[in-house]
Amino acid sequence: MKKRKLVRALLPLMMIAFIVVLSGCSQAMVLDPKGPVGAQQKDLIMISTVLCTIILVPVLALTAWIVWRYRDKAGNKASYKPNWAHSTTLEVVWWAIPIIIIATLAVVTVRYTHALEPSKPLKSDKAPITIQVTSLDWKWLFTYPEQGIATVNYLQIPEDTPIKFELTSDAPMNSFWVPQLGGQIYTMSGMAMTLYLQADEIGHYFGTGANFSGEHFADMTFDVNATSQQDFEEFIAKTKKVPAKLTMESYEALAKPGKSGVQYFSAIPDGLFEKVVTKYTKGQSAHSGHGGGETATEAKKASGSETSKDMDKMDHSQMKMTK
Repeated sequence: MKKRKLVRALLPLMMIAFIVVLSGCSQAMVLDPKGPVGAQQKDLIMISTVLCTIILVPVLALTAWIVWRYRDKAGNKASYKPNWAHSTTLEVVWWAIPIIIIATLAVVTVRYTHALEPSKPLKSDKAPITIQVTSLDWKWLFTYPEQGIATVNYLQIPEDTPIKFELTSDAPMNSFWVPQLGGQIYTMSGMAMTLYLQADEIGHYFGTGANFSGEHFADMTFDVNATSQQDFEEFIAKTKKVPAKLTMESYEALAKPGKSGVQYFSAIPDGLFEKVVTKYTKGQSAHSGHGGGETATEAKKASGSETSKDMDKMDHSQMKMTK
């Protein structure tokens, strides 16, 4: 009997400890947005949470009170009405309030969903920069068609500038996600998706694949470095001096299943992204989603077909980038 009472006394403490442990495992990055898209998504999360709490808290509290009030105990003086069947007042309360909250939540969700359409350009005085994203097994390839360079598992962008991501997959479907900048979007073979994001301040952000894609899916993470415009231009200039050039031959090697470290390429094949999108269509037109049918300026022509033997050995230290 004493053991049972002890367990009941410790149960609330165990639940609190469990919640604390779970909260410690997550950095709650979506609640610390660093861009306009992430900020709006945080607002939607908070509004939805508050509206749901209005229903959940009273229901849970009332459930606990009923269990305690009408428990089977000698001398319990709770009213007993076996023939009670209906109360108009209670029916109005427990139907009207949820309906109003659900309707409000529906209106809010529709408005935010329309405002957060992934392919909708962000309002800015600066022209967007296009970055093409290809998910591979088990790595991310980022090509900068306007600058003619490419990186693997590393993304550098200028602050306060809209980034137009064009996304596809040359492997099983995955999901591109930078939690502090905005929500995730799928990458799929034979499809070109479009996603606009922006970093409002200089910082180092976590990027990942948010979809199960096989043995090493947990290793599909990438660094996002938001820098000043000057530092971004220096990054482009330094990358253009890297000996490694991405050719169709080296791309085919890169696309084979396997993990990869950070890599940099000073040149990319002409139209690589478009070739990846259409390689599985077998003569049919490629699908596009969220405005993905309109691709950016094609990649600049690679200067030579040299394949780097040191691709797998490159890292951030060799580039001497400022984080």
